[in-house]
Formats: sequence, structure tokens, C-alpha cells
Amino acid sequence: MSTKNLTSKEALKKMTALVDDIKTAMLLTDLKKQPISAIPMSTKEVDEEGDIWFLSGLKSGHNSNIVKNPQVQLLYSDPSGMEFISIYGVASVITDREKLKRLYSSSDDAWFEGEDDPNLSALKFTPKEAYYWDTKQNKYISLFKMGLAAATGKKADVGEKGKLKL
Repeated sequence: MSTKNLTSKEALKKMTALVDDIKTAMLLTDLKKQPISAIPMSTKEVDEEGDIWFLSGLKSGHNSNIVKNPQVQLLYSDPSGMEFISIYGVASVITDREKLKRLYSSSDDAWFEGEDDPNLSALKFTPKEAYYWDTKQNKYISLFKMGLAAATGKKADVGEKGKLKL
């Protein structure tokens, strides 16, 4: 696996592509406490500045953790597509009604009482740094290349990994 570290616009483009492909992240809050608090979150959008947006319960434990300490980690994982990204940054709880209405969709009715639910909030995650692993091919091709490498003793180029400076 080759290493490719990216910065600025190139890093933002790579992060956005992976987040858009995977969609669901584990949000890790209260990073100094063991065990770390983790909850699955569905990405609503990645805006033009690179901020990642989620909807969240205003009175939730992870929102409380973010208010106490905004440093959080997002882990996106797609084992079937062999795409992974870990993103470190800061989060904030947003209650702007216009933003909530723009992010809300009917699928969110499973957790909220509509876009005017008083418990509805958004999380704005601003990434600072990320690390990714991306094979750029399906897992069967990657496994084949790894098997071939094991048989020949040569390294297999099964994709790329690297740091993203955002």
C-alpha cells in the first residue's frame, strides 16, 4: 500500500469523497475518559468548507460530552469497499432552525417528531486532521493481489493510505 499525504483542497476532496461513499460514522466523544463514548451517526452533508453535519438529540449524552469538550473523532468504515477514514476535529451543537430544516428529511422521523421537534439539534464537525486507507478497487482484487504477493514475495500495491491535513 503506497502512502500519499495530502493537504488543503486535495485533502478536502479526498475526505469528502470517502465520507460521501461511506455515510455512517462512529462519533467518539469524551476522548479522555475510558471507555470512550461512541455512537453511530448518519452524515447529512459535507459543506463547501469541509464541515461534516449530523442531526442529533439536543439532550443526548454525546451532545453533553461535546459541550464539555468539543474535541471528537469520527471513524468511517466500509470493509466491503475497503475504504476507511479516521477524522479528528472539533464539534459544536447547533440549534439554528433554518439549518435544521435544511438538513432534515423524512427518514429522520424515526428519531424525531419532525423538523420542529424541540429535541432536534445539529452537530457541526470541523475536521482538523485525518488518516485514510483506500484500496480504490474491490476487496476481491485486493485479496488476489495480496495472495499473489504472498506467493511471489513481492509487495502488492493494493491502494493508498495517508494523512490529510485539513
